[in-house]
Amino acid sequence: MRRPPLERMVQIHQAIRAGRYPNATTLAQELEVSVKSIQRDLEFMRDRLALPVAYDARRFGYYYTEDVEAFPTVQITEGELMALVVAEKALQQYRGTTFEKPLVSAIRKLAQGLPDTISLNLAEVEQAISFRTRAEPVLDLRLFDTLARAVARRQQLRIAYRKPGQPRPELRVIDPYHLANINGEWYLFAHDHLRGALRTFVPSRMHAVTPTGKTFQRPEGFSLEQRLRASFGVRHGEGNYLVVLQFGPRVADYVKEKRWHESQRLRALPDGGVELRLRLSGLEEVARWVLSWGGEARVVRPPALVSLVRQAARRLLAAPRRGRQRKPARARPAARQ
Repeated sequence: MRRPPLERMVQIHQAIRAGRYPNATTLAQELEVSVKSIQRDLEFMRDRLALPVAYDARRFGYYYTEDVEAFPTVQITEGELMALVVAEKALQQYRGTTFEKPLVSAIRKLAQGLPDTISLNLAEVEQAISFRTRAEPVLDLRLFDTLARAVARRQQLRIAYRKPGQPRPELRVIDPYHLANINGEWYLFAHDHLRGALRTFVPSRMHAVTPTGKTFQRPEGFSLEQRLRASFGVRHGEGNYLVVLQFGPRVADYVKEKRWHESQRLRALPDGGVELRLRLSGLEEVARWVLSWGGEARVVRPPALVSLVRQAARRLLAAPRRGRQRKPARARPAARQ
C-alpha cells in the first residue's frame, strides 16, 4: 500500500536525521514508490518546507547541513480543526464555483498535516453541523468563473447587463475590482465606463461576459470595506442619516440577538421593546428591512425614512390581488323530461 506524500516525507526526514545517508534509490525501495516520487518529495522538503537537505557525493546519500529538531507539521487545536470542518460545510453552497477546488485542496492538505495528538470524530461533526439557505443565488458557473478570473488578473470586460424592469440588456464596459458574497448573494464591484463611476453588478443579471483584451490598474484607494461601511447592505449612498427605529416587546429579543450594522446602538425601552440607532449613507435598503418586520418596527427618524415606509405600505394595501379569478359557473342543461 502506498503511503500518503506527507507520511513518506516524515519517514525520509527520519532516515536523514538518523545519519543513514539514504539516497533516492534506497528510499524508493524501502517506501515502495518510484525514484521520481522520492526526488519530488526531497525537492518539496528543500524548497517548500525549507529543510536543509543536501547530497553528499562521497557517501552517495542525503544529509542535513544543520540540526533539525523535528519535521515541520501543521500545529492545530481541536477547536481549529472543528472550524475547518465548518468552513468545508459552508463551502458546499458554492460547489462548482472557481473557489471550490483550491479551498477544498487547502483543507485536505491541512488535515493531512495534523499531529497525531488531535482526536475528533469527524463523522459525528458531519452529522451535527450543516448550512441551509432559503434562497440560493442562481449562478452561471462559466460566467462566474470568467468574472473571478478577470478580477484576479485585472482584465477589462464587456458585458450585456439587464437591470430589473428593463426590457433588454445594455452593453457595458467594466473594470472588475472585487467579487464579494454579501449575505449569501454575489455582487461584482466594478468601474463602469458608461457611467464613469464605481457600480455594483449582480452576476445573475449578466447575459454575456467577454474580455476586451485590455487590462486595468485597480485604484490604490479602493476599499470595499470603506465603501460599504455606512451602507445597510450593498448600496452606497451619498447621505449621512441617523436612523432611529423602535421594536415592540414581541421581537425585541430577535433584534438584540444580532449585530445588524457596525454603527448600531441598542437601548431598552420601558415597555420591553428596544430602540436601534444606526448611522447610514442611504435609506432604501433599511426601508425594505423595516417592512419585513410586519408592523413590529416603527421609524422614529429620519422623516425621509418615515415617508419611504409609509409609501411602501400604501402601495401594499392598494396593490390588486393577482391570481386566478373565479369563472362564472356554467348553466346546467335542463333535465330531460
